[in-house]
Amino acid sequence: MSNSIFPCGRVQSGPGSRREMLRQCASGFGSVALAALLRQPSFGAESIHTDLAAGTINASGNANHGLHHLARAKHVIFLYMDGGPSQVDTFDPKPMLDKFNGRDPGASFKVEPTQFNNNGKLLASPWKFKRHGEPGLPVSELFPNIAQCADELAVIRSMTSEFPEHTFANYFLHTGSGLQGRPSMGAWVNYGLGSECEDLPGFVALNGGLIPPGGMDCFGSGFLPASYQGSLFKPSGSAVANITRIENTPQQQRSKLELMNQFDTIAETQFGKHDALESAIENYELAFRMQMAVPELMSLGDEPQAIQTLYGMDAKYEPTRIYAAECLLARRLVERGVRFIELTCPNVGNDRWDQHNNLKTGHENNARAVDQPIAGLLKDLRQRGLLDSTLVVWAGEFGRTPFAQGANGRDHNPFGFTIWMAGGGVKPGTAYGATDEFGYKAIENRVEIHDLHATMLHLLGVNHERSTFRFGGRDMRLTDVKGHLIEAVVA
Repeated sequence: MSNSIFPCGRVQSGPGSRREMLRQCASGFGSVALAALLRQPSFGAESIHTDLAAGTINASGNANHGLHHLARAKHVIFLYMDGGPSQVDTFDPKPMLDKFNGRDPGASFKVEPTQFNNNGKLLASPWKFKRHGEPGLPVSELFPNIAQCADELAVIRSMTSEFPEHTFANYFLHTGSGLQGRPSMGAWVNYGLGSECEDLPGFVALNGGLIPPGGMDCFGSGFLPASYQGSLFKPSGSAVANITRIENTPQQQRSKLELMNQFDTIAETQFGKHDALESAIENYELAFRMQMAVPELMSLGDEPQAIQTLYGMDAKYEPTRIYAAECLLARRLVERGVRFIELTCPNVGNDRWDQHNNLKTGHENNARAVDQPIAGLLKDLRQRGLLDSTLVVWAGEFGRTPFAQGANGRDHNPFGFTIWMAGGGVKPGTAYGATDEFGYKAIENRVEIHDLHATMLHLLGVNHERSTFRFGGRDMRLTDVKGHLIEAVVA
């Protein structure tokens, strides 16, 4: 649409579209034509979803298309292990590395290009493995506390990625695409199912100190409405910036919001609906409600001392205390109905889990930070009856090679690595897939990131092929045109 000239002489550009022009045209022909055009995807119709539970149709990119089948999980807690933990040092033991430690892998061993292409001799794990739980899942001594929860875990040892570099691999893990600007899986979940919480965002990212390579786009809404993007919380203090009311009374603030809403309504009448405006309105209203909800959420000191100790809130190691606060907050967010929570790693003084050198020191510091809090989270969710309805996912963007980089490090490895899931309808005490005898490449039941996303959505009651949004002339989805349910890990 063309610019509108106001009597004051100023020119104001509106976010008009051809659709808005038709709607506002004289003689009423616009609405008649529009009714027909909106039914045709070729003319820009949004994807249409069927809510099986309600039997209704919901179009135009709104949330809550509803369940496609019976959900096993209502919430997701994503434990993001920034940098790529080594699978052969955590949950995928390889005795052959002990046998051939320090030897050249040989010409018959096909070595793939990696981030730095610096692959030396085979490097045995510095840590021992023991079997735990009824199924005897092997867990490295890096995780003595998580090992106590082995009966809850579904370990996938054959995960693969398409990218060997942190930023692209992070976009891929978080959004299903190596391109910047696509919607995060948390945004997709909230777009499809909505939130059960009115006073807090449906998608919360708890910042322990390290934002993933790729930045805030890892939590973004992409082409979905902006109201579905992740909200960044700190695990201590005020949690959210600018949440404190500056007005003297709630009534003054309410009056200000009502005046803003009147102006927004005038703008909408003149220029039509626009995502940025509508999302801003929703965010102002949500922020108003959060002023009461967030301080209560952050009152971790109200938790019984035994619970604080279980998570590691009183640990001597500061990164453990930081991650303990994140895990305890994640449980409290689940209790309040928040749909998707992601936890980022604390800064342990090393480069995340990204140990290109000093593998032993780096991995031990990272494991020390997260081991007790994660175990505390799993145990606490279980004792409160929340684990069965909460899907917990532990994953990095890729793994690491079985070769030495330099003298005592490992390079990136997207060809076969380990993640695990717990609760939320997964089959506990399960080990699925396998890498080769040195832990380098997936050779049995190979799994892709798209399969992980498809399985997560399935457990939430969503068919990944039917949860779509019309953008750029096609129906977009989290799993693109790929993705299969990992049936072996579903209970």
